Amino acid sequence: MKIIISGGGTGGHIFPAIAIADAVKKRKPEAEILFVGAKGKMEMERVPKAGYPIEGLWISGFQRKLTLQNLAFPFKLVSSLLKARSVLKSFKPDVVIGVGGFASGPTLRMATKLGIPTLIQEQNSYPGITNRLLAAKADKICVAYPGMEKFFPKEKITLTGNPVRQDLADVTDKKTEAAAHFGFDIDKKTIVLMGGSLGARRLNEAMRENFKLLQKRTDVQVLWQAGKLYVDEFSKCETAQLPDVKITAFLEKMDLAYALADVLICRAGALTISELCIVGKPAILVPSPNVAEDHQTKNAKALAENEAAFLVEDGEAAEEMIPLALRILQNQALAGKLSGNIKKMAKPDAAENIVNEIFLLVEKRKRIQ
Repeated sequence: MKIIISGGGTGGHIFPAIAIADAVKKRKPEAEILFVGAKGKMEMERVPKAGYPIEGLWISGFQRKLTLQNLAFPFKLVSSLLKARSVLKSFKPDVVIGVGGFASGPTLRMATKLGIPTLIQEQNSYPGITNRLLAAKADKICVAYPGMEKFFPKEKITLTGNPVRQDLADVTDKKTEAAAHFGFDIDKKTIVLMGGSLGARRLNEAMRENFKLLQKRTDVQVLWQAGKLYVDEFSKCETAQLPDVKITAFLEKMDLAYALADVLICRAGALTISELCIVGKPAILVPSPNVAEDHQTKNAKALAENEAAFLVEDGEAAEEMIPLALRILQNQALAGKLSGNIKKMAKPDAAENIVNEIFLLVEKRKRIQ
């Protein structure tokens, strides 16, 4: 069996893609898997680290205003379509999976032209433009939220949930290892702030502005993932100099970060929500207002309405975020309720459900041939 997985650009696309690949290999170890990503994007680094080969396309997004980048777009698109066609004809996959992001467009477009079955995995409650454009010709669309028939053909949709990395399945036994890895005190309560791979300015500013409050709390430590765009700027602030605060650009060992956390502060992207449900930790969600259809707020409200997490508006992060985290740490009953409720919303079999659909497409193709 040969499978191509295409897409990326952000962790929200890349990590589900890797989780799908891992689930395929777990069921069928001899399967050959090739990734196709966009040159210069984070998948070109992350995918090889996960142990999979990747081909890069010269592709990027189309800006909504007139830029030099837009003038190059037609050339990038033609180049990417030709490269995708070449990769497909050389590798000869049984199925092609698109996870969203720039690279999946040319790859799945050429796959359908060559008669290769395609499957789309959509992580969000509001799909990206690439998946919306590809949906009409896709054979199957795996989604994480109900009600997606307003975007995709109903007969192609299967509700599977979002796949998460296998190492998050049980983080409860990793706390000692996590404390040692990050150089933290295992006996202190820990706040883990995650701003995503690029970072979230508002969350970083909220950390900076709560210096005095955190300075007083010598019983609490903070693992602060500031993101590569902001780590240099915020590393210079007083909060980052506190002995119980550790600032970093990226968390390589996400399983250990989750294991260490007594409460998490993060955005409300679809992948983050899925991971939080799996690990079952108390969480404060600060939805980004800068996403299509404000879908992060919708994600966060779904949890908040089930008393599975707290929702803090982006504009109120500085005033509410850290005080609320400290309140959760002090209230064991509240932390336990949040943890229990969020765990009920998990879909731990998402990757296996998607693999079922992949294998069905492959079997169908073999019967036709």
